[in-house]
Amino acid sequence: MPAEENKDQPSVSDKQLNSSGLLGALSDDEVDSVVNEYEQIYESGEERRKETYQKFVNHYYNLATDFYEFGWGNSFHFAPRRRGESFKASLLRHQHFIADQMSLKPGMHILDVGCGVGGPMVELARYSGANFVGLNNNEYQIKRAKEITQAEGIKSLCRFIHGDYMQIPEDNDSFDGAFAIESMPHAPDKTAAFREIMRVLRPGACFGGYDWCVTELFDSQNTEHRRIVRDIEIGNALPRISTTTGVYEALCEAGFEVLDARDLASASNSDIPWYRPLQGRDITLRSIPRTPAGRAITNLVLRIGERVRLFPKGARMVSTILNRAADAIVKGGETGTFTTVYYFLARKPNHSNS
Repeated sequence: MPAEENKDQPSVSDKQLNSSGLLGALSDDEVDSVVNEYEQIYESGEERRKETYQKFVNHYYNLATDFYEFGWGNSFHFAPRRRGESFKASLLRHQHFIADQMSLKPGMHILDVGCGVGGPMVELARYSGANFVGLNNNEYQIKRAKEITQAEGIKSLCRFIHGDYMQIPEDNDSFDGAFAIESMPHAPDKTAAFREIMRVLRPGACFGGYDWCVTELFDSQNTEHRRIVRDIEIGNALPRISTTTGVYEALCEAGFEVLDARDLASASNSDIPWYRPLQGRDITLRSIPRTPAGRAITNLVLRIGERVRLFPKGARMVSTILNRAADAIVKGGETGTFTTVYYFLARKPNHSNS
C-alpha cells in the first residue's frame, strides 16, 4: 500500500474501542436510554426535530463522536479527491480552499461555526496564522477539541465557546470572518442561523462553508430517493436536508451578498468522488474502519461485546444507525441526488451599502 495512505489520519485522535473509551460522553447506564430517545425524536416528525434540535443534536454527538474519531479522524467532513491524492490530503486541500477564498491571515479573528473536535480549526490556524474561536453546542466535543489543540501545540491560536449557533454568545461585529464545514445541516432554520452568523461578523467580512443538500436530481415522488434522505437524516441528526437552491436563498434572505455558490461534486477537477471513503475501494490499515466491511466487523464486535458486557447496551444500535446512514450517503452520491460539498462564499454588506 502507498506509504502516505498509512498516515491518512491525525495521530492525536487514535482511539481504541473499549468499555472506558467508547461513547466516552456517556456512562454505560445512559447509552441505551439516549439511543431510544434519539430515535423517538426523529420518528416524531420534522417539526418535533426542529423544536428539540439542541437535545436531538447533542444526543447524536454524545453517541457518535467516538465512532467518528475511530473511523474518520479529527476532521468530520468529506472532500472530492484528485487522482493520486490521499484521503488526508484531500481533507486538507478542502480546508485550505476555504482559507484561501476567505483570505485568512495572521491577526484575523475567525469563528468556526460548529467546530466539531477541532480538526479543521487546528489545521487552518497552522495554515493561516489567524486566531480562531470554535463554537460548539456539545460539551464532549469541546473537551476533545481542547485536548487535540493542546496535543497539536496550537492552543495559543484557538479557543472554544459552548453555545448554539442559533443564538451565538458573542457581541455584534466581533469577527473578521466565519466558516462552517458541514455543520449547518443541523440548523432548524437556515435563514435564522445565517442571520445570526452575519450579526457577529464585521461589515465586509466573509462567511464560507460547505453544506449538505439534495440536488436538482432528487425526486420527492421516488421511493428510493426518499429512503436515502430518511436514512441520512436519522443517521446524522438532521431536521430536514435543504436543497442547494434553499441554501442559496437562505443566505440571500439573511442579508448576505453571495459571492460564489456551487456543488463541488460536479467540478471538473474532481477525479474521485467525495463519497469514495465510504465505498471501501481504498483499502489501507487506517481506512478499514470506515469501509463497509470494517463497519460490519465493528458492528459484530459490538454485538458480541454487549452480550458479554464489554460494551454498554445500545452501542451496537449506534453503530447500526451510523452504518445505515453511511450506505445512504453513498447511494445519494452515486445517484447524484445528494451532496456534502455544496460550497458557498458570502459577504456581510458594508454599512454604507446596507
